[in-house]
Amino acid sequence: MDNVPPAAANEPTGAPGAPKAPADPANVRWRASAEGELRQIDAALARLDTERAGLLARRTHLLAQLWQPAPGPARMTWGPRPAGQRPHASAGRETNPRTVQNLLLALGGVLLAVAVTAFTVVSWGHLGIGGRSAVLGVLTLGAIGVPALLLRRSLAATAEAVACLGLVLLALDAYALHRVALPHTDGAGYAAVASAMTAGVWAAYGLWLRGPGGGAAAGLRLPLPVAVVLAQLPLLLWSVSAGAGPFGTGSALLVTAAADLALASWSHAPGVRRTATATGAVTGGVGLLLAVRMSLAATGPGEAAQAAGLLLAAAAVGVDASWRPHSADTRIMVTAWPAAAGGLAAVAALGGMLRTGLPGQWAVLGYLLCGAAVLASARALAGRAAPATGLAAAAAAVHAAAVLWAAAGVATAVLGPLSWTGAVWSGAPEGAREAIGPGVSWPGTLAVPAVLAVAATMAAAVHQYAAAHPRRSVASCATVALCCATAVVLPVAADLPYAVGVALLVAQTSVLLVASATLDSAAVSLTALVCAVVVALSAVFWSLAEQTVTLGVLGALLVVFAAAAAAGGRVRQPVTACAAVVCAAALAVALCTAAGLPAPRTAFAVLAVAGAAALVASRLRALPAGLPVEGAGYTAALLALGLAAPDAPALATALALAGVIAAGTALRPDRRSAVYAAAALFVLATWVRLAASGVAVPEAYTLPVSVPALLIGLRRRRQDPPVSSWASYGPGLSVTLLPSLLAAWGDTHWLRPLLLGLAAFGVTLLGARRRLQAPLVLGGTTTALVALHELAPYIVQVVDALPRWLPPAVAGLLLLAVGATYEQRLHDARRVRDSVGRMG
Repeated sequence: MDNVPPAAANEPTGAPGAPKAPADPANVRWRASAEGELRQIDAALARLDTERAGLLARRTHLLAQLWQPAPGPARMTWGPRPAGQRPHASAGRETNPRTVQNLLLALGGVLLAVAVTAFTVVSWGHLGIGGRSAVLGVLTLGAIGVPALLLRRSLAATAEAVACLGLVLLALDAYALHRVALPHTDGAGYAAVASAMTAGVWAAYGLWLRGPGGGAAAGLRLPLPVAVVLAQLPLLLWSVSAGAGPFGTGSALLVTAAADLALASWSHAPGVRRTATATGAVTGGVGLLLAVRMSLAATGPGEAAQAAGLLLAAAAVGVDASWRPHSADTRIMVTAWPAAAGGLAAVAALGGMLRTGLPGQWAVLGYLLCGAAVLASARALAGRAAPATGLAAAAAAVHAAAVLWAAAGVATAVLGPLSWTGAVWSGAPEGAREAIGPGVSWPGTLAVPAVLAVAATMAAAVHQYAAAHPRRSVASCATVALCCATAVVLPVAADLPYAVGVALLVAQTSVLLVASATLDSAAVSLTALVCAVVVALSAVFWSLAEQTVTLGVLGALLVVFAAAAAAGGRVRQPVTACAAVVCAAALAVALCTAAGLPAPRTAFAVLAVAGAAALVASRLRALPAGLPVEGAGYTAALLALGLAAPDAPALATALALAGVIAAGTALRPDRRSAVYAAAALFVLATWVRLAASGVAVPEAYTLPVSVPALLIGLRRRRQDPPVSSWASYGPGLSVTLLPSLLAAWGDTHWLRPLLLGLAAFGVTLLGARRRLQAPLVLGGTTTALVALHELAPYIVQVVDALPRWLPPAVAGLLLLAVGATYEQRLHDARRVRDSVGRMG
């Protein structure tokens, strides 16, 4: 009945055997639709039951995994792991398995090597010849043969460790053979043969276990590089055994280095290439240093020729190593550096041969000329980048060393004249070497300017051929600096007459300033400007030896720097303008001193220079030189004040004139703040004049400050009425009232207290009328203190007449009264609060 529709359920059935009524088409369609929907629902329920069973099984499995974690790293996870989260299985581990493996293998190999060595050295005597041979043979063959078996099982790291033990056993075999069978053989010679044989055996062993293809992963990696390291010893030990001396030892080292570099160039194994490169650099470097030492110690042409042969051979090896193409893993080490070492070796070789024939310091010129030849070779090999770069670097090093050697002579020539400051105008020296300074000797010869000239020429050549390369600007700056240094030391080296040397320095300053103005490069122009300033200072100090020369040099430099400043230039003009101001101030001092004027009177001439500088600065304020010239003028003014300091009246006048200059500067719209400096200078001038006149009255010092301060405060109040009276009138009133009050308390005369009291009373009345706090407080306080000062004797008499208990009693009563008043105020406040609380 579940599938019978309601209409059919209420339908009469009729009698049995009666004919059935015809079916309703709508009822048939409804029945078919309901049956189809029931089939779909049954199928969906079956699918849900199946999925539920699967989810329940998965739930059970996951719960089991959570309570009992599965071993191993293959735990199944759902969803991505958060960033930075490490797997649970590796939490807390600080090393990876490969590191632990290598550490254990290395430690095991070291322990085995120590054990075998101890057995061979200590326990050797307990075995006979047969036992000894059998033990070492079995151990050596085992240690050499086991790595092959380990490699078949892909245990490469263990095979490397065992192979290293085999190498130690080979060395012990050689040692044992020498101790037992060849005890009287020369140790160095036997070591040479043993190291050669060990290197050969180990190289063959490494090739045997290299595997097909020769890859690093196909066999052992260490035997071949170790064989290369062992190959460094045979020739060196043989030279020691044969007593070949420095020449033989150097030859052995250089031949070994040449073999290393050749091996690095044709080997296809990266480890061999890198090892051969490193060992060749070390061995060749030691051999090169030994050959250089031989060259420097050579006392004759024969010894120098021997060292030169070694050095030229090293040079050929280095250039050849740079000439060959190299792989990427050794290109940086094997390209330019061997050529640089070869270039230095060539310079040492040829320069060493020239040194034996050149006197003294001229040997440096010989080395420098050889460096120039190397630089020319680098220019000729411009098509080969590596050799050219290396040779150029070697030439640059030689030139730098030569210039550094000459720097001592240049420094003495430039800084030595400073000693004339202690012997000004003591008399003109005869020559330029004597003009360096009293008691100063020049350590150089004509070789110094010659070396500098050659270095300048080569720098100019580099500038000519460098084209757009960044070395071009450096070469240009070096050319200018070296030419300047050459011109500075040339008069000293040639010992020219004193006047000629000074004239050459002034002329050089002019040339450098012209060059600074005409050169296009900013760096070169700045270099020329710096050199000009340095040479000018040297010329000034040179000129201090003689009065006429001093005046002439300062005048000439003033003209030169003034002309250079007029020529303009964003960088040049400030420097040259300041230099002109300095020269003008120095010339003023020199002229006044030559005229016999004392220093205080000379100060006014320097102040004139400062005033002129301030005037020029006002004209140049729109140019870069305006501010530097102004600063130079301030410096000249300070110098003038220092010169006037010994004479108080002259110092007062100088301060006043400096105040005038500052006031004139304050007229400029951009220098309004100079008015404060002017006021301070005027006040100082007044004080110095009063002190010089013996005035001790404090009001004479304070009133010149108070009156301007009060006038300034009055003007400020008119321009800005809200400003405080303390800011406007406080400083001016305090400057006079406080010092006068202090003086009045120690003054027994009646005039100062009377005048001070009247002035303070007037200030108080004025403050009360204008309702200004500062005059009212300061004036009233001063008036009260003056009155107290006048009544002080009578108060003392009254106090002496009173009983001793009265002051404490009065103080106690006063405190009680204050306390009671305070309590009453609190009570009133509490009552008001309660009243307000009861409202509403």
